[in-house]
Amino acid sequence: MFRKSKRKIVAAIMAVLILLLAGTFGIIYLASYADMTKENRELLKEYVASYSLMDETDGLKPGKEEPGRTAETEDARGKGGSDRHPQPPPALELSTFYSVAVSLEGEILKVDTADVAALDQEDLVQLALEIIEKGNSSGVERNLIYRMEEKKDYILVAFLDNTLMLKKAGTLIEYTWIFGGITLVALFFLARFLAGKIVAPLEESYQRQKQFISDAGHELKTPVAVVNANVELLGRQIGENQWLANIRYENERMSALILQLLELAKTENVTPPMERVDYGHLVCGEALPFESVAYEKGIRLVTDIEEDICVWGNPGQLKQLVSILTDNAIRHSRRGNCVRLTVKKEKNSAILSVKNQGEEIPPEQRKHLFERFYRTDTARSGEDGHYGLGLAIAKAICTAHKGSIGVCCHQQEVEFTAKLPLHRNFGR
Repeated sequence: MFRKSKRKIVAAIMAVLILLLAGTFGIIYLASYADMTKENRELLKEYVASYSLMDETDGLKPGKEEPGRTAETEDARGKGGSDRHPQPPPALELSTFYSVAVSLEGEILKVDTADVAALDQEDLVQLALEIIEKGNSSGVERNLIYRMEEKKDYILVAFLDNTLMLKKAGTLIEYTWIFGGITLVALFFLARFLAGKIVAPLEESYQRQKQFISDAGHELKTPVAVVNANVELLGRQIGENQWLANIRYENERMSALILQLLELAKTENVTPPMERVDYGHLVCGEALPFESVAYEKGIRLVTDIEEDICVWGNPGQLKQLVSILTDNAIRHSRRGNCVRLTVKKEKNSAILSVKNQGEEIPPEQRKHLFERFYRTDTARSGEDGHYGLGLAIAKAICTAHKGSIGVCCHQQEVEFTAKLPLHRNFGR
C-alpha cells in the first residue's frame, strides 16, 4: 500500500518537474530562435537597403553602395567637412549574403553567390524567380532567409544563409536534452527521498495501529475467558436468569470480535506457508457447506467452476477468502434470489467471482468497503456477529497472495471479484 503511495508521489513530483522544465526550456529555445531570426532579418534588411548596381570604376565593391554615403555627405566633404563616414555594423560586414538582381522585364542583371562553391548559381536564380512569382516580400526557403524589394528599375532578391542559426538552435536543443536529462535523474532521486520522508510517518502510524490491534486482541482473550468462566460458575450456583444471559451474549460477541481482530492481524503480519493449490477443487469444497445455509434462507447457490486452475497460496487463507465472500453474498441476498460463485482463468490470473442480486452499493461506499470496521448499514453494530472486518481480511489475503480484490455493481447485481496469479507449473 505504501509502496504504491510512494510511487504516486514520485510520479506526481516528476510530472510537475517535467512540465516545468519542458516549459522553461521551450520558452528559452523559442525566445532564442525568435531573437536570432529577428537579428538575421534586420541584417538582411540593411543589406537590401544598401545594395546598388554600380560599376567597379566607382571605387566600391561591385553591387555595393558605400554605407552612409549620400548627397549630404558629399556636400559636407566639398565644404571641408570630415572625409570620415559612418561604418556599417560589424555583423553586417561579417555576414555572407547572396543576391539576384532581375530587371522589370525579367532579365537577370547580376547574381552574387559570395564565391561559395557549394551554392549553385542556377539554383539561386531559379529560387529567386520563384520568389518573385509568389510575390512574398520575405520568408524562408531551403534554409535561406530571403527578402525581395523593388528598386528603381530592377527587383532585388537577397538571401542570408540560415544554416548556422539552425545549427546553433540544434546545439542548444542537444545541450538542453543532455542537461535536462541529468537534472531529471537527480530530481528523480530527490523525489524518491522526499516521498519516503512524506510516507514514513503514515507508515509508522499504520504499523503501530496493526500492532495495537494484535496486542489488544491477545490481551483481551484472557479477561473474556475469565468472564465466560465466571458466568458458567454463577449459572450453576444461582441458576440461569436474564442478567447472566445478557452477560453471556455480550461475552460471546466480544469473543467473536477478538477472534476476527487476531485473524486480521495474523493475515497482515505473518507470511503463511505457500504451496500449489488446486483452486477450483478448493472453492468447490468450501462452497459445499453454504448450500444448506442458502437453502434455509430460500436462496439458490449456483457454482460454475473451471477445472485445472492452480494457484500458489495458503489453503487455509484461500478457504477463508471463499468463505468470507460467499457468506457476505448470502447475507445480503433476499429470499428467492440467486448467488453465483464462479472460478475461471483470465490471461495469467485465476478469477473468483461471487455475485448476488441486491441493491446497488453507492460509489462513495464502494471505496471504503475493504476498510476495517466499515459497514454500509450503520444502524447495525455487530448484533449479527459481523463487525466490518470480513472484507478487510479478504483484502489482506489477496494482498498476501500478490492478488487484488474489487467490487462492481450492474443491473441490480453486486459482484465481488478476487484475482490471484496462476501457478504455471500446474499439471506438470
